[in-house]
Amino acid sequence: MAHTCGRVSAEGLERRTANYLSNNVPQIQQHSGHFEIEDVDDETGEVTVATGGACSGCGIAPMAMKAIERRLREELDDVKTVTVRRAGGPRAAVMPNKTDEMEEMTEYEDYSPPF
Repeated sequence: MAHTCGRVSAEGLERRTANYLSNNVPQIQQHSGHFEIEDVDDETGEVTVATGGACSGCGIAPMAMKAIERRLREELDDVKTVTVRRAGGPRAAVMPNKTDEMEEMTEYEDYSPPF
């Protein structure tokens, strides 16, 4: 069953999502990556998160993106759909983008990042 990580239920879904990622997925920032909450629909429970910085050059980025999608739905009440995508514009990747190529690899299909 999903829970709100001890957060007050009146706290907005966007804030709870950002808090969850900051508190439970610190590896993104520790490895020179970043995330931003691009869109949250409180009524439908749809959340869109963009990752950037070194994330696109990281070998486990595709698995981390899938883990974020799964864990946000599992851990936060009211989150029904999660989309994680690469950031664009000035927050885009600082390394060559290999994410599409890595997503096609089958070697790590069952890998779950340690967060």
